[in-house]
Amino acid sequence: MSLVFAGVCSHAPGITGRAHLADPVLKDELHRQFFRMGEALRATRPDAVMVIAAEHFANFFMNNMPAYAIGMADDYEGPIEDPAWLGIARTRVPGNADLSRRLICNVLQDVDVAYAEEWKLDHGIMVPLHFLTPKFDHAIIPVNINCQGPPLTPLKRVWVFGEALRRACDSVPERIALVGTGGISHWPATPDSGKVNEPWDREFLDRWSRNDKDALLSYTDEATYAEAGQGGFEIRNFITVAAAARGRGTVLHFKPIPIFAVSCTVATMTVE
Repeated sequence: MSLVFAGVCSHAPGITGRAHLADPVLKDELHRQFFRMGEALRATRPDAVMVIAAEHFANFFMNNMPAYAIGMADDYEGPIEDPAWLGIARTRVPGNADLSRRLICNVLQDVDVAYAEEWKLDHGIMVPLHFLTPKFDHAIIPVNINCQGPPLTPLKRVWVFGEALRRACDSVPERIALVGTGGISHWPATPDSGKVNEPWDREFLDRWSRNDKDALLSYTDEATYAEAGQGGFEIRNFITVAAAARGRGTVLHFKPIPIFAVSCTVATMTVE
């Protein structure tokens, strides 16, 4: 197989941008587990790291909002945000246009996916890479699932997309690591920013760790919005990883950190 690693993690900008304001004990443990996941990822010797994120209106907006998009460039620049605000210096991140093209062509056999030869990486990708590939020396394939501009792609289609990504990865000789990033529950850019629904998050992670397809796909957008905020729509990225990996998950870290405005999560999943 060519899918050699699968995992999920939070991507909240405060994890790097407001690290100095957090409880040092909580922050240090989160960062330690991020780096631990990075060590596990790099140990699989991936030729490319595919990062599935919710693109936060940095490149796509409501005049043209694809349900799914994959980057197809030899390099990307990030972060698009102010580096001083995010705490990550702007840099060129390597890509692999040829590999991306082959993966996109394979995914298109099952899912209509857009592609982009230009892509400015925002915190959804740059924060995880800061820990997982801190030298920014691995080829990256950015993937976006629309998690912010309704109407959103149904969860059952997200599962199909994950399966399509898996078939695409297994069709190429290169070794691919897959990372999904996002929430879980959070209310970004609202008066409720900093609020999380810890019981909801724990239940979701339990379903994800068991890779319980029926339970994962039973969420409705209406209930998710009510119980987990608009940021909860990013469960799509985690579900995609579960569909692609087919294995069982291990939560390395889960802890609500209010100053980061999210339940900070780091988890891996076996690839089967």
